[in-house]
Amino acid sequence: MKRSILVLLACLALAAPAGAVSPSPAPPAATVTGIPLDAPWKVAVYQLARSFKHPAWGWQHGERNYDLAMQLAKGDGLTVDTDVLFAACMLHDMAAFKPYEGPGEHGDVAATKSESVLRDAGFPMEKFPKVAAAMRGHMYYSNPGPGTEAILLHDADSLDFLGAIGAVRMISLTGESAASAAQSIAALRGFIKAIPPKLITETAQRIGAQRVRELQAFLDAYQRESFGGELP
Repeated sequence: MKRSILVLLACLALAAPAGAVSPSPAPPAATVTGIPLDAPWKVAVYQLARSFKHPAWGWQHGERNYDLAMQLAKGDGLTVDTDVLFAACMLHDMAAFKPYEGPGEHGDVAATKSESVLRDAGFPMEKFPKVAAAMRGHMYYSNPGPGTEAILLHDADSLDFLGAIGAVRMISLTGESAASAAQSIAALRGFIKAIPPKLITETAQRIGAQRVRELQAFLDAYQRESFGGELP
């Protein structure tokens, strides 16, 4: 029996072409949530984005922003350039990661650093000014300007600070060396007041109201369970 197995393996080895190698895996056709990677540059940008690992503003945040922005566009009946939106969502926080860091507002830095990245990836660069504008105006306290994609990213990014996902993101920043989560809790309480008035699209305003209720319920429970905040 053992000899038969050895003979079979030898035959298979002789039948294989000399120097044959396993084919490299094909690039993914879609992202984790099903966003089509329907152009080579999107594959390259998504692969880069997946290297951005952080519990609050890593690649998952960018992908959520795209999915939510598309939901907002559908809800408000807006026509969106998905090339612009994809690039802006995936790279808007790239300045938080080496080697793309730089002085200044992180959205401005991303707008500067992403230009060469997108050009090398094969992005249609005539659309880059819209990408840069979306990156510069993506924070909830920023003015995104009149561009559709900039408004959508601004609202989607703002919503990601609210609800259950907002709580997880902020508390993840506490770190094991912190004395308590008090700073993150304070930030979440601030978001409840600061973010809703900044939401632009009607769909974002509706989703924001629901997420505020979710976040407020969490904060109320935290307040009770931490003995009125005395034992955070």
